[in-house]
Amino acid sequence: MGDKLYTIVEGGGVTTPKGFKAGGLHCGLKKTERHDLGVIVCEVPATAAAVYTTNLFQAAPLQVTRNALSEGGILRAVIVNSGNANACTGAQGDEDANTMQAKMAEALGVSKREVAVASTGVIGELLKMDRVIPGIAQLPSKLRDDEQGSDDFCQAILTTDLVKKVSCVSLMVNGRQVTIAGAAKGSGMIHPNMATMLGFVTTDANIGAPLLQELLREVTNVSFNMITVDGDTSTNDMLVAMASGLAENQELTRSHPDFQAFTDGLRHVCSELAKAIARDGEGATKLIETTVIGAATDEAAQAIAKTIIGSSLVKSAVYGADANWGRIIAAVGRAGQPVNVGTVDIRLGDILVLEQSRPIPFDEEIALEYLKGDTVGINVNLNMGSGQAIAWGCDLTYDYVRINAAYRT
Repeated sequence: MGDKLYTIVEGGGVTTPKGFKAGGLHCGLKKTERHDLGVIVCEVPATAAAVYTTNLFQAAPLQVTRNALSEGGILRAVIVNSGNANACTGAQGDEDANTMQAKMAEALGVSKREVAVASTGVIGELLKMDRVIPGIAQLPSKLRDDEQGSDDFCQAILTTDLVKKVSCVSLMVNGRQVTIAGAAKGSGMIHPNMATMLGFVTTDANIGAPLLQELLREVTNVSFNMITVDGDTSTNDMLVAMASGLAENQELTRSHPDFQAFTDGLRHVCSELAKAIARDGEGATKLIETTVIGAATDEAAQAIAKTIIGSSLVKSAVYGADANWGRIIAAVGRAGQPVNVGTVDIRLGDILVLEQSRPIPFDEEIALEYLKGDTVGINVNLNMGSGQAIAWGCDLTYDYVRINAAYRT
């Protein structure tokens, strides 16, 4: 653990915190036999919070979830389908999202306003409700409180993802063990500006909904909002958090002695999920981690880091293992942030390639071998102030074009 205030739980998932079950099944929305309908259920009313896409075209499920959380910040379940985004589907799409909420509530015996809804997949096509409704009726029988339940849910939320994305930590609050876990999906159309593509956090901590909402926004800004795959912000991006309170700790507040431990644990879970999304970018072969220090402010560092990580030229150079630092410095200069053009240092991993904005001789062969690795670090020091940030992305490959050229077909 070192100086960490939490412990990583290997094999943990959204069902690890006390009070949570999950499950998934194939109802027929996907052409393959992969699960396409899933649910997370809390055995008690859970305090809840969410953040959503800033795209002006927001999918119907987002409004249903907003309305549910506006009535007290309490959830008992979140139902998710993949294979269809239910976005830009008009009044029928709104009705279908509301039907999903109502049918899930009925199947679980809970209030409709205690059910959140999320969807992911193709935009502009109506849901096949003749398949979704029977699937919802079967979901309660698929609920499990073990790793299998978490895995089934994770499979149900995937689209072009190649791997499931989970993270889990435990920590002590008032001498009681608290667990925080998360699951996410995302591979393409990734450039969040509020949340992730779809993300779900469960915890058994005792924390009020207003503080959970504040924390979720704060942590999102340094995790999910610091990744990009292709610069596109989806119509369906949403991150939902649920807290059962069954750890029975004294309610967390900002003055609670263990508040920092909880914050650090939540940040770790969200950062690991964000990195997993970036690493699993459509067609990607490498994770790129860009660190910017010495900026005028943290906000300036964030903007510069995301500009670098989002550059198609930088991403292409990393794919080709080309130590082309010129593309990096160009991205720094166009980020719209204060930069002293005479004091910039750039490293590829530990290899110094630019010092005080002047080229430094370096071994091209060593750089080539470094860039061939599956994780590439781009480290920029502006030597101006104390602002710093980390952003994550992936390389741009031929396969990205192939996947997205035929996404619907």
